[in-house]
Amino acid sequence: MNPARSSTQSPPRHGVTTVRARRPGVGSLVLLASIVVSFLAASSAPTPLYATYARMWDFSPITTTVVFGVYAIAVLLALLVLGRLSDHVGRRPVLLAALAVQTAAMVVLTTADGVGALLAGRVLQGVSTGGALGALGAAMVDVDRGRGTVANAAAPGIGTGTGALLSGLLVQYAPAPTHLIYLLLVGVFLLQGVAVALMPETVSRKPGARAAVVPEFTVPAGLRGPVLAAAPILFAVWALAGFYGSLGPALARQLSGSSSVVLGALGFFLLAVVGSLATVVLGRMAPRTVMLVGIAMLVVAGAGTLVAVDQSSTVGFFSSTAVAGIGFGAGFQGGIRTVAPLAAPHERAGVLSVLYVVCYLGMGAPSVVAGVLVVHGGGLVTTARYYTVFVLVLAVAALAGLLSTNRSARRVGPAEVRASRRVSGSGDHGDPACRDGARTSPGCR
Repeated sequence: MNPARSSTQSPPRHGVTTVRARRPGVGSLVLLASIVVSFLAASSAPTPLYATYARMWDFSPITTTVVFGVYAIAVLLALLVLGRLSDHVGRRPVLLAALAVQTAAMVVLTTADGVGALLAGRVLQGVSTGGALGALGAAMVDVDRGRGTVANAAAPGIGTGTGALLSGLLVQYAPAPTHLIYLLLVGVFLLQGVAVALMPETVSRKPGARAAVVPEFTVPAGLRGPVLAAAPILFAVWALAGFYGSLGPALARQLSGSSSVVLGALGFFLLAVVGSLATVVLGRMAPRTVMLVGIAMLVVAGAGTLVAVDQSSTVGFFSSTAVAGIGFGAGFQGGIRTVAPLAAPHERAGVLSVLYVVCYLGMGAPSVVAGVLVVHGGGLVTTARYYTVFVLVLAVAALAGLLSTNRSARRVGPAEVRASRRVSGSGDHGDPACRDGARTSPGCR
């Protein structure tokens, strides 16, 4: 028997359209990861421009954080409504639609002439990103469970960091600062749209698309323990990302006494890129160990940031940012790897969407509160202290939650563990992560 033939040409069942296209390979994985990078780069591209927009349209830090937060809210709503859709209609249709909406968002931002247009562009970005993230994450795991899981953890940081820094460089040194970055991204999205149209589909279509768009925040029974273990650290590290995305540029400029847009974007870039490198370096550690490393680095970084702010130390601030990047990458990777490899193919997009809801809730809600505090609660430096203490509290809560869920897991008997693996479609059999000996999947234990 030809294994490739049997996997793509199995007899069709009633109500199911069987995928007969060629099998996706490494090229598909690279394409999917590049879309995550470009979408997250687009999401952070306006960050260095907020000061420019504030001068042009005369708005306060509250408006800045609302513009930042409305994107996260739009992502959350799209994840809830569209997060499971690709499990039914296929990955490619969802990705093509998301790329089209993302392109429209870039056009709106390029032509924006006020806060209203800026908010509209950010909402379109959020809908596109939220609609795509579940499909992208699931498709990468479809292509290669081991590499796809690592790519899920590494690509968002690379995109977020490079988008902020590239935008800062263009704003500082290139013409048309409020247009050029968006026009470049339009070109990228159009090229990726062509590539997605040519990419093999990774799942078979199945009925239930209409029911899938009814908002639902549920997790399969066999995955609830891993999700509960991962959720606190995911919320904490993305709250940290929200700090660097909303208040970080202004804080860096104030501590340094410089008005450089590039310097303002450097903190976000450093956090995200160091985080992505951490996902690669720590990729062969057990997920629980990686989460513990993330929590420890968040605590160290938080203490360092408090000292740097008190001493008005630019070097201390960026040094703490680098340590925070390790915490961000380790915490995010550990959380994703704790859950994603355990999900069955028809559950992946929905489960990853739940995880991203937690992430973007952590990213958006604290940032909006921080914007109000900057204006009404004592200013930027005081708010930065409050926010840092808040992240430290989240890190401690994440540690308590992780230890608690670990104790609960130890009380589960072997029969329950085997049943959970059968429900989630996981286990040692056929898992590339297990065969490689990397033990990246919790189901390998």
